[in-house]
Amino acid sequence: MSVRGESPCVEARAWRVQEYPSPVETTAPAVSAPLAQLPNALTILRLALVPVFVILMANADGGHSWAAGIVFVVAALTDQIDGWLARRWHVESAFGKVADPLADRLMIDAAVIMLWLDGRLPFIALGLIVLRDVVLVGGYRVFAGKGIDLNVSMLGKVATWILYASLCLIIVTTDGTDWPLWLFWIGLALAVAAGIGYVNATVRQARGKPA
Repeated sequence: MSVRGESPCVEARAWRVQEYPSPVETTAPAVSAPLAQLPNALTILRLALVPVFVILMANADGGHSWAAGIVFVVAALTDQIDGWLARRWHVESAFGKVADPLADRLMIDAAVIMLWLDGRLPFIALGLIVLRDVVLVGGYRVFAGKGIDLNVSMLGKVATWILYASLCLIIVTTDGTDWPLWLFWIGLALAVAAGIGYVNATVRQARGKPA
């Protein structure tokens, strides 16, 4: 068979390669397999820090504890690092999408509960935080398997950052220091607004409308 007779097949295969590039190249992890597990490991670490934090707060003097504050800061830092690494290295996972926000809510809820027990936060703060998280967790259980986008919004991220910062400042300062409380109320207001936004977006998507 002549070379000329073979060239159309070769050219056709070449065109198919050019027109349909492999999707693996754009989604493959950018790091080795052990490093790819680091974001999830940091999330697990944050979950493990929750009981440590609770024990330290239970033994704190009136809700004031530098040790508990340091643990809280470490948890906040892992919250920033694990998501950033997962996105940068293209290693987002189903586990991370569930465990990452869950770890945040457990740590923040634990801090609010312990500070309320010590008289550092009012009951309304505890009620709003817990109500928001019950609604969000319940909504996830209902809608997660129905193809509805439940990704965290930028407003929700900002609210989480402010809540982490304000709660840490309340923990490391003594009772009667008011300015960290104002920062906490700002974070709480943004968190409630973000929660309302999640509910609205979820309902619109469930009805087949754009979020």
